[in-house]
Amino acid sequence: MSRSVQGDLEGKGLRVGVVVACFNELITSRLLEGAESGLARYGVAEDDVTVVRVPGSFEIPVTAKRLAESGRYDAVICLGAVIRGETDHYAHIAGQAARGITDVTLTTGVPVVFGVLTTDTVEQAMDRAGGNKGNSGYDDALVAIEMASLLRTLASD
Repeated sequence: MSRSVQGDLEGKGLRVGVVVACFNELITSRLLEGAESGLARYGVAEDDVTVVRVPGSFEIPVTAKRLAESGRYDAVICLGAVIRGETDHYAHIAGQAARGITDVTLTTGVPVVFGVLTTDTVEQAMDRAGGNKGNSGYDDALVAIEMASLLRTLASD
């Protein structure tokens, strides 16, 4: 019979860094509120959460890397909002943010959660930042807790 390993949602004692883009702040501030609410709900102490603000989603990966490499965080949550416009700028920023965040988690071994909304409209982003689709920031907090727990469990095996 196979052995199953899974993380849990016990956040007590976890240290979490949150990188949040200021661009599209109407949306990202709501994502941050959701993330902070999720972290608190599952036991992460307010003093164990560090929020770092960056200009936009393109700047998230380098900041997440600095946090992850510091050894002070069990997980890093990246929050941003890239909304499609009339040019292809959207595709470049969204793609580079995703690639950069993926690179950080793979090179550091620290769970780095991709919480950058990529939507066609502001309304779609608002729906996912506390609107009728819930709050993705809250969901990202749960992913961070569960992944930090899972990696701790795997390290102790």
